[in-house]
Amino acid sequence: MPRAGSETIIAVSTPPGYGGIGVVRISGPKALAVAARVFRPSEKTSKTFPARRPLFGRLFDPEKREDLDEAVLTYFPAPRSYTREDVVEISCHGSPVILEEAVRLGAKHGAREAHPGEFTLRAYLSGRIDLLQAEAVDDLIRAATLTQARISSRQLAGSLSARVGRLRENLVGLLASLEAGIEFPDEALGVSRESTAAALHAVRTEVEELVTSYEVGRALGQGLTVAIVGRPNVGKSTLFNALLGEERAIVTPFPGTTRDFIREKMVVRNAVINLVDMAGLGRPSHPVEKKGVEKGRRIAREADGLLVVFDGSRALGQADLRLLEDYPEKKAILILNKADLKPLAAEGGLKALRPRRPVVRVSALYHTNLDGLRDAVVRTFVPAAGNREEIILHARQKQVLTEILDYLRRAAESLEAGQPEEVCAEEVKTALKLFGRLTGDVRAEEVIEDIFRRFCVGK
Repeated sequence: MPRAGSETIIAVSTPPGYGGIGVVRISGPKALAVAARVFRPSEKTSKTFPARRPLFGRLFDPEKREDLDEAVLTYFPAPRSYTREDVVEISCHGSPVILEEAVRLGAKHGAREAHPGEFTLRAYLSGRIDLLQAEAVDDLIRAATLTQARISSRQLAGSLSARVGRLRENLVGLLASLEAGIEFPDEALGVSRESTAAALHAVRTEVEELVTSYEVGRALGQGLTVAIVGRPNVGKSTLFNALLGEERAIVTPFPGTTRDFIREKMVVRNAVINLVDMAGLGRPSHPVEKKGVEKGRRIAREADGLLVVFDGSRALGQADLRLLEDYPEKKAILILNKADLKPLAAEGGLKALRPRRPVVRVSALYHTNLDGLRDAVVRTFVPAAGNREEIILHARQKQVLTEILDYLRRAAESLEAGQPEEVCAEEVKTALKLFGRLTGDVRAEEVIEDIFRRFCVGK
């Protein structure tokens, strides 16, 4: 893992492709010297680079001694910068050719091309942000909904870090009281098993709230997988296209058109849904279709929820009833499609067979009642956020918090069982170490590398 400040790095910080503006970022001890080689202030401005003030000039090729583009340079001296190092940002037109040339020239005159996430890694290594805030940076960039963006923005500002810090401080105080009681058993320190158990319970409750918030966070962040299942030719692909608002899946009047699965992301009421269309779950007529059916059944078993589609213009048959018996424990919405035709399949019959599963009648072809279906998707599959102060968005965070919860539970159980207080103290000590792993105070190289590998270059 690179050390903060060891080298000067350079990268394009704006997304790939064409745009009105592109930004090249340089960070490190030679940032200003590298910038001075590739940027020339205009004649009407100062020849020096003032701190935190945009400076107009030209992007310059010192090899050919020619201007490449108009540009604006902003210099952020250490430590008041994103990385706490000297940082220079050069803004020019968003031409990939110009931006790539700027990086090449900078790399030739003292900088190294940055790795993915290396600017934010340096911010973390320098102590400007912790690991929870670093993860929030990437979350904010990749936010699929405004709700997720707001959560990530708060966490980047330190809201989750502050809450975790308070919990850790409470445990430190608890451990200090425990060890004082162990060290000086004859002193009247006012530490009782009851007060220790109450303090443990308070911390456990808050940690448990954070753990359970991950289900909401997953729906807002990476998304829930919802698979569309049903017999061939009931309109699954038509429904898939209608919900996405585009012709993503091929639709024909012939059964078995879909032989493999298609996955697309959509946003429903601030929740991200990974919608999957796949082969009809009937008797395959072709070896390729058979493989598609097998794959579809596996996806359905692993999905967070199912949209089970029936042809509402036909009476339910034995194959439909068998389909109702599949995946009995899975959250599902029963959909009677083709509402534009004469209805023969009754909603009451489905409700009687599966009273706990909502039944929605739609016409995928004419987009009838799709909003009603979207509402049912949110009610059925998306956990309610409630009045949660914080929502965690990462499986890593949930895993560490779950481990902390386990040690706190063991500590409480040791007290209840009348075991020596030293046992409780050891469990609390282990939990405290895990808090450090959560925020990155205790650095695990493989965890840090995995987190920053997911970042884009230039951030």
